[in-house]
Amino acid sequence: MISIMDKFAIIRLKEQGDSSRKVAKQLGIDRKTVDKYYNEYKANLGKLDSEETNIKEIQEKIISAPKYDSTNRRAYKYTAEIDTALDQILASEDEKRGLLGNNKQQLTNLQIHKQLVNLGFDIGKSTISTKIKEKRNWKKECFIRQEYDFRDRLEFDFGEIKLVHGSETHRYHMAVFSSPSADFRWCYLYKNQSKGVFLDAHVNFFDMMAGVHREVVYDNMRNVVSRFIGKNEKLLNEDLIKMSIYYGFDINVTNCFSGNEKGHVEGSVKILRNQIFGPKYKFDSFEEAIQYMNAKLIEINISSKIELEKKFLLPYKPKLELGEIKEVKVNKYSFVSIENNFYSVPDYLVGKTITAKVYHSDIDFYANNHYFYTHKKRDGSKEINIDIRHYLTTFERKPGALRNSLALKSMPELKSIFDIYFKSNPRKFIEILKENQDKNLEDIIEAFRIRTQFKILEQETNLSLAKITMNQLKLYNNLSAKEVKQ
Repeated sequence: MISIMDKFAIIRLKEQGDSSRKVAKQLGIDRKTVDKYYNEYKANLGKLDSEETNIKEIQEKIISAPKYDSTNRRAYKYTAEIDTALDQILASEDEKRGLLGNNKQQLTNLQIHKQLVNLGFDIGKSTISTKIKEKRNWKKECFIRQEYDFRDRLEFDFGEIKLVHGSETHRYHMAVFSSPSADFRWCYLYKNQSKGVFLDAHVNFFDMMAGVHREVVYDNMRNVVSRFIGKNEKLLNEDLIKMSIYYGFDINVTNCFSGNEKGHVEGSVKILRNQIFGPKYKFDSFEEAIQYMNAKLIEINISSKIELEKKFLLPYKPKLELGEIKEVKVNKYSFVSIENNFYSVPDYLVGKTITAKVYHSDIDFYANNHYFYTHKKRDGSKEINIDIRHYLTTFERKPGALRNSLALKSMPELKSIFDIYFKSNPRKFIEILKENQDKNLEDIIEAFRIRTQFKILEQETNLSLAKITMNQLKLYNNLSAKEVKQ
């Protein structure tokens, strides 16, 4: 079976117009395999426009990796460690040449290879000879000025900023996109630079553009390169490959320590950071900072050519779902643990294994392939999201457990209503809660407010009736006393 990168290569080469025979020869695979995966890709793309299609299911088919046998992978013997050791030996030789001038004491390629073998490296003489030739023929780099047509190139990078909320300083991350041809810069603000954030920024940007550039350029960040194989070979992040297959853009990774190869976005990080958050860095909240940033971005890009470039972008596809699927077990408190935080689920699921689909800001929960709840994702550690409605069945059996429950204490306003009006009658509280369980939490609180107002009026009415009765009884007693005297 082919790998995800082979699938990526098949699609890219076929989209460029290469024949199946040429692609098969170039990749060293069977022509029927090329036809199979490319036809499958085109067929799934065609289904995206159908109203009856489950878009999420089709998206998963487009970006899914074929299953393959990894036992026959080709090994790369020239590793980064060998390259470092070779550089040290050649540096020592350069020092010797500087001290002795031209001399006959320089190590031969055979001697250098022997030194590497003595260091424990398993590498061939011809490979080392080739590498030495490459390194000794090194010349100073010539930089070629680049100009790009519309839609040809989009650059990406992360930038760090610090903002103040009240008396606390917070560190945030800008996901920055830059289009050199349109001189357009845009960014999104996040609390970290995780894989979920990295992918979420791309989906949001493509959605805003309603189109996609032909190529996206990155540096060697961990969200792009999973690991290095030797000095120049890089294993790309599988999630990035899936996204590129779906949206149809090419991935271009710069050389290590070569920020100049994506200079527009490197400059954009500085420009956006200074122009947006240089003059203003104090905000009441993270949300206020985002609103301010979006307004400034519109000002900064007022003279860009992005509206013209949008006309040339690759066709847009429906927004890609980015959830990471996890199987989680429900503990005895009806919590599941995800990324060291805890989320409540209905109490009938205790002890069962359910599915969580983790997005950048939300988590969707499924049981037996059926969706049942969404929690807002927590950013900290050992934090708890709890919904009191998840414990109704248990509360009906154990009404006394309600008073000091974390589920009730997590909603101070509802806890206050309970303490004032239902402390001695928790079953009535549970009954009202159950009647309104299909409402959102704000509406449930409002329902309790209405019920408690009626209860107060009822109490006041009962008190008024009692007072009238007492007055009437007093008047009757007075009249009776007068009749007796007469």
